Amino acid sequence: MNKPITPSLDADAIPTGERPGSRKVYEAGRLWPDIRVPFREVAVHESAGEPPVTIYDPSGPYTDPTAHIDIDKGLPRTREPWVVSRGDVEIVSEPRNVKPEDNGFARGAHLAPEFSQPRRVYRARPGASVTQMDYARRGIITPEMEYVAIRENLRRKEGEAFIRDGEDFGASIPDLVTPEFVRDEIARGRAIIPANINHTELEPMIIGRNFLVKINANIGNSAVLSTVADEVDKMVWAIRWGADTVMDLSTGRNIHNIRDWIIRNSPVPIGTVPIYQALEKVGGVAEDLNWEVFRDTLIEQAEQGVDYFTIHAGVRLAYVPLTANRVTGIVSRGGSIMAKWCLAHHRESFLYE
Repeated sequence: MNKPITPSLDADAIPTGERPGSRKVYEAGRLWPDIRVPFREVAVHESAGEPPVTIYDPSGPYTDPTAHIDIDKGLPRTREPWVVSRGDVEIVSEPRNVKPEDNGFARGAHLAPEFSQPRRVYRARPGASVTQMDYARRGIITPEMEYVAIRENLRRKEGEAFIRDGEDFGASIPDLVTPEFVRDEIARGRAIIPANINHTELEPMIIGRNFLVKINANIGNSAVLSTVADEVDKMVWAIRWGADTVMDLSTGRNIHNIRDWIIRNSPVPIGTVPIYQALEKVGGVAEDLNWEVFRDTLIEQAEQGVDYFTIHAGVRLAYVPLTANRVTGIVSRGGSIMAKWCLAHHRESFLYE
């Protein structure tokens, strides 16, 4: 069922352009004047003199009529100057080489093309930490933090009245989200900005109880269908209709190469379940998994720019028997993979250890 894969993608096949009845607008930063935070301005009743409504917009450059979209080159790396200017990263001189097992041993016409545009792979300098949480706990407000503060306000200004409705369930959302509030929430461990230093095409966003609700979309190839074009198209459609993050749950071949194309063309955080790819590397035999294969997969994906992982560390050997009488058993694919490993070896999960 494997289809031949074209060497490049047709940008005309990707949905672009403004959504009907709305236009793309931007707001600049104050602490960091070079940042441009995107919004969508929706027309309401212009004839009645009603002002347009500003809404959150995760669709990236794809809905900007002035942007030139070239899937083969990827999106502009707008975050790269922010990452480099902090002075705490270094270029990885010898990035991890792509191995045949990374793409499920696909060869010839069945091997998806590599994303060929050159880019730098970064890592923290010795002794440095480059997470937004570490910056926050050191009292540093990063461009990413001001960016998400502006996004969360939806162009609302200080002192401007607005209607609060619904149940807050104990949240304490301020009338105006400031960069300092963002920094404080991250430092307290109540919010996160998923932002790998190697995903420089990213438009930062925040997840936390005191911020706007965010939506995740799942995509991914399978053993039945495995093409670059399909997965990039899914990603673009997902963010066009409002997905704030995208999880690549690929389980077939070409996982590495397809993920590279997705990340290089994604303005939203990309997450993965690394055990899926690790399983492909050992031929689909759960018993053959080990920490070394899993660790290598984490390094591989981190160098590509994956922003967050799902790791099934809670499925422990002692808990597996408790699932025997459940009506649905273990419904998590990653959990069932680790349960099988634990039972086969009668050992504690290497993910937990």
